[in-house]
Formats: sequence, C-alpha cells, structure tokens
Amino acid sequence: MSDTNDYPRLIFPDWYDERAEYETPLKGWFSHAVVQLADGTCFPVSFIDPVRLQQDMEEYVKLGTPYFAEPGLIILPEVTVEFMRNSVKDLWKRGYFCHLKPLARNDSPTSGAVRAAALDTVDS
Repeated sequence: MSDTNDYPRLIFPDWYDERAEYETPLKGWFSHAVVQLADGTCFPVSFIDPVRLQQDMEEYVKLGTPYFAEPGLIILPEVTVEFMRNSVKDLWKRGYFCHLKPLARNDSPTSGAVRAAALDTVDS
C-alpha cells in the first residue's frame, strides 16, 4: 500500500512519454490527466495556457458558442509537467477537489495503463 505522503498523484496515460512531455507546452493544453487522492478517489483534470485558451475562445465565438467551459480545467502560465504537478498539489491543499465530481470507482486508473507521477509530500 502506498504512503499517504505520495498523494495526490497526477496520473498520465501510458502513452505520455518524453516526446509527449516535450510537445505539451508547444500545444498549450493537456486533457488526459487524472488526479488520484490517497483514498483512491480520482478526478479528471485538463490544463491549458492563456494563449491556447484565447485561441480556443476565438474559435468558439466564430462558431456561435460564446463561452468555453470544461470541468476540472486548470489554467497555467505554461503547460509543463512541473506546472501541472505544482498546481495539483496547491489546489489539493486548498480543497479544490472537494468541489469536483470524482470518476466512478470502476473508471479509476489502476493498472499499467497509466504512469503515476507522485507529488511531493503535502502537509494538510
């Protein structure tokens, strides 16, 4: 069993390799991550930077949808693994995940299909 100090965990899909990590900041978004808490509860999260958000918003407006909304959206100055990890750690400390609907238990990532990136110890 994992130590509770290993949580929250930011979990990436198994295909998220060094190349994907390199390309993510260039794209300005990443929407395939899951945050897992010590009790096994998981929350889907998405990350986007302000430039990509503005581009997406402009496109949505052109298409007649004057808004952009996504549950679990986290806006970062740059979408890097470091910023993603740090934001999850800080948001967890602030109780952010208490306000999100978790994934169903049977949807939780539990096998080799994901790569867990354990965060540093988080004090309550």
